[in-house]
Amino acid sequence: MLSNFSRLLIDPNRGLDDPTLVMRLSDGAIVPGNRHIDATGIAERVARYYKPYDVAIDLAIEAALAAGHPPAIIALHSFTPFWKGVARPWHVGVLWDYEGRLARPLIAALQHEGDLVVGDNEPYHGGLPGDTIDRHAIRRGLLDALIEVRQDLIASDATARDWGARLARIVAPCVSALRAA
Repeated sequence: MLSNFSRLLIDPNRGLDDPTLVMRLSDGAIVPGNRHIDATGIAERVARYYKPYDVAIDLAIEAALAAGHPPAIIALHSFTPFWKGVARPWHVGVLWDYEGRLARPLIAALQHEGDLVVGDNEPYHGGLPGDTIDRHAIRRGLLDALIEVRQDLIASDATARDWGARLARIVAPCVSALRAA
């Protein structure tokens, strides 16, 4: 599932009660379109953007489960190379909470690539109550991970495609191995 809107509009990865659902500040800068947003404006964004995204994920998961094919839920995000003026050294991070059934093999596989600085729960700590992984994977007992790729590494169509291919090559065997176990 892809969102086709900026997380600065509304962050579909967050829980509805998360105060950063609609960011008023990002890295110290005021987000102009969010500066004066009120509860009605947020509710409109929830209805227009957040809920359709959330429902689409639920429907896809339920269809896979009904067909006897439990999916692995992998949220893919990007992060800025700098935060509050500090460089972030990671090329990619895998965020997780609870047991890390899929995250741990993903981290090991990414580290095995040899040319990546891999964050284990970096640049953020995994596990936000009510986030996409919590709402759709953990509550159903599905395999899950949240992968973060540094934005400067996916800045062009070509580099984004390269990372997509790289992650597909790495993720698929990790999921297959866990399903076979």
